[in-house]
Amino acid sequence: MDSFLNSLNSILARDSGLQSTIVKKEKGKVDQSRQLYLSSLPVTFSFFSVNFSRPMLIFLTMKRAAILFLAPLVLLLCTPLAGHPFDIIPFHTQNQSPVVQIFGLPAISDSRILPAGSKELTLILDIANNYVDDSARNERITLDGETYRLDLAGRFGIGNHLEFGFEIPYVFQNGGFLDGFIENYHSTFGLPQGGRDQAPKDRLLLNYQRNSANLFRIDQSNSGIGDLRLTAGFQLYRNDAESPRALALRASLKVPTGDSDVLHGSGSTDLALWLTASQGWKTTIGMWEIFGGGGILGMTKGNVLPDQQQNAVAFGSLGAGWHPLAWLTLKVQFDGHTAFFKDSDLVELSSGSVQIVMGGTLHFSDRTALDIGVSEDLVVKTAPDVILHFALYHRF
Repeated sequence: MDSFLNSLNSILARDSGLQSTIVKKEKGKVDQSRQLYLSSLPVTFSFFSVNFSRPMLIFLTMKRAAILFLAPLVLLLCTPLAGHPFDIIPFHTQNQSPVVQIFGLPAISDSRILPAGSKELTLILDIANNYVDDSARNERITLDGETYRLDLAGRFGIGNHLEFGFEIPYVFQNGGFLDGFIENYHSTFGLPQGGRDQAPKDRLLLNYQRNSANLFRIDQSNSGIGDLRLTAGFQLYRNDAESPRALALRASLKVPTGDSDVLHGSGSTDLALWLTASQGWKTTIGMWEIFGGGGILGMTKGNVLPDQQQNAVAFGSLGAGWHPLAWLTLKVQFDGHTAFFKDSDLVELSSGSVQIVMGGTLHFSDRTALDIGVSEDLVVKTAPDVILHFALYHRF
């Protein structure tokens, strides 16, 4: 433990010196010793394709924040609290495309309703990097930038079979910092760039044109509250025997509290109704579980492309989890939905979408857990290139 803390202090001290150097260089006051230090940095920094200016400052700030965030997690895993069981639950994430996340598309959630008097709070962060630039006949769409969606979600058990909850989202949109990393990742593994390498780095441009008219255009960084949701669930069946299984009916109501002009919301009122189920098996190498669900999302006419918006969308998820260690669960999940828009030749609007989420859960105690996942679009152009997903759960 002492060696871990000493290493952490060394990393933070080194980054402090580097960040100070960058600030001085911006002001034209870099001294010779700092320049020598920068020139001696490992070449791996070039993998991120950022120069020693404002993007590098953002990277270093986020690196320091990540270290400070992960350090207590490492300490938690080294304490006696680590190693208590926690339910295998689906990833609480959805398609974060700028033209999809505005609607009330739900995560399928847990098939187990909270017991009476139990409460759960979850802090969810989805970091989505988007790049598409496409045209067809009289249409053109550009979705280039990063969206950070921070959700505070709560669930409360009422009686033995019923729960209510809420979700409060806050949405940030800007040019981000991941473009260079993703381009180099694609180059390293021989993956197509899809025109990403020809576009300006770290740009924010969300634009849809039809018949040469801009139906939406966002090119300035922004942030604000999204559309609030109220949720409910009812336990239809539950058996916690050797091979546990559960079935629940869930619903969510999204109300238009976000600004649809900057794609923080849709301007519509959305109601979703779905079933979610799970089946587990206890084995000598840990607990295994499959989970899934599906339902219908109905929407009133909103403010974003109202003449092209669908009034109903079908959605579903299917996944599996393995609990090999008391403090660790590994999970994979597939999420899909039908198209949210019609009367378009662009796949970004008129096609259904399927994404894969891979990652797992770190169990800090029987009440606290952290989900970490990475999502990729399986139907290209219908979802972000990559989504980094984090969800911290705590039950009371």
